[in-house]
Amino acid sequence: MSIIETIIDIPMEHQKNVFGQFDKYIKKIEKTLHVTMIARDSEIKIIGGDHMVMRAKSVFYNLIELSKRGNEITEQSVDYALSLSFEDKAEEILEIDKDIIARTINGKLVKPKTLGQKQYVDLMREKMIVFGVGPAGTGKTYLAMAMAIQAFKNNEVSRIILTRPAIEAGEKLGFLPGDLQSKIDPYLRPLYDALYQIMGAESFIQNSERGLIEVAPLAYMRGRTLDNAYIILDEAQNTTPAQMKMFLTRIGFGSKAVITGDMTQKDLPTGQTSGLETAIKILNKIDDIGIAHLDNRDVVRHPLVQKIVKAYDDYEEKENKRKLRTEKRDSSTKRGEKGRKS
Repeated sequence: MSIIETIIDIPMEHQKNVFGQFDKYIKKIEKTLHVTMIARDSEIKIIGGDHMVMRAKSVFYNLIELSKRGNEITEQSVDYALSLSFEDKAEEILEIDKDIIARTINGKLVKPKTLGQKQYVDLMREKMIVFGVGPAGTGKTYLAMAMAIQAFKNNEVSRIILTRPAIEAGEKLGFLPGDLQSKIDPYLRPLYDALYQIMGAESFIQNSERGLIEVAPLAYMRGRTLDNAYIILDEAQNTTPAQMKMFLTRIGFGSKAVITGDMTQKDLPTGQTSGLETAIKILNKIDDIGIAHLDNRDVVRHPLVQKIVKAYDDYEEKENKRKLRTEKRDSSTKRGEKGRKS
């Protein structure tokens, strides 16, 4: 490996965005790629092994281009640009950035930020039913909401229906004050939050009063046929197989359905099978159904969330291996005892 150096021009108006506060993004790139970087005026010199210098160069070019397009460069942006550089897919971050879904009421662009999210959005465009499965922070619900609102604005559907199971819809809800709507609102709050941010509270209230946007618990779907609607089932890991079948068979002509869930956060009673898990096993070979599997690389919340998700994934993987070893050992012991008795 030969040591080389290269110089990149970085426009002054983009330096603060690309370098980060106190140059923290430069330090992260240096540490990750094992290169040395020296910033002077509008230039940055990169010194190190040839492969790592080329990776650092591509990361900076992509971050500069993202900044020129009006994006705020975050730690997550830098982390993802670095991870793509190791997969020799550095330029794909710019292709992802071109896919604009909608704008929030504040004018902020809503778009996928990772390859996993881009695949998820593409499936929502192409398929009638899409399952979005992944950990917290991967944008499953938010992107589905953005797609639904955009389809509604473009008159592709005549209404939006948002639902999720109220897992504690028995005695515990009875102790909460207020009418039924007041009791179920806490379970539906994440859906309201996304609606307000993208559509605006006033527009939501107007369309809700006209019956064009409906937010309701899953139990309200029974016995209905939902035509020409964009339907989102959130927190689907908390459905039973019977509830999931009931929901999927409500979908009518001209409708799209997106089912989101995180298999690691089930609130069902111990031993109860998740309807989401069952549905994916049963329906994974049907052409007009898409399944997007998101993982910790697609987490777009605070970088610490990504580390937490990965830590839990690693722990669960170790626990599963330990249980498998224990089961094999116990099985071998039982066979040995049976042989001695015979």
